[in-house]
Amino acid sequence: MSDPGDDHDLTHVDESGEARMVDVGEKSDTARRAVATGEIHLRESTIRAIRENSTKKGDVLATARIGAIQAVKHTWETIPMCHQIPITNVEVEFEVDEDHVRLEVGVETTGKTGCEMEALEGVTTGLNVVWDMVKAAEKDSEGQYPGTRIEDVRVVRKEKRALE
Repeated sequence: MSDPGDDHDLTHVDESGEARMVDVGEKSDTARRAVATGEIHLRESTIRAIRENSTKKGDVLATARIGAIQAVKHTWETIPMCHQIPITNVEVEFEVDEDHVRLEVGVETTGKTGCEMEALEGVTTGLNVVWDMVKAAEKDSEGQYPGTRIEDVRVVRKEKRALE
């Protein structure tokens, strides 16, 4: 089975194999949107504490929302080849299930390059903030996190449209 990416050149590597930032200067500005999602699996008692807003550190989802937005705005500082782009909108949605919290982050921009890395950064940081806020409740008697895990982080939608 062939990899769908086999037909594409690596855009962040030059002819000699050196990493480089892609020059997007000649591209036209377009309206762009990307949506990413992921989830963190937690104990049922931790989920209950999140729902009841009774964790020791405070409002888990409100803090994670702020963390996700901050991460979106600072993606260019943590991913070396990302361009600094103007973020025009960030949407952060949580779904609290019986054994996990799902986070979806939508990012919008108007410019020459997409915003899927920003959406992914928002999801991973938002989920890391959830973990940080509840880690005391998730530890076992040996101080480990046997069932806590972040998984299924992915881009679920990427859109581009011409400006009117």
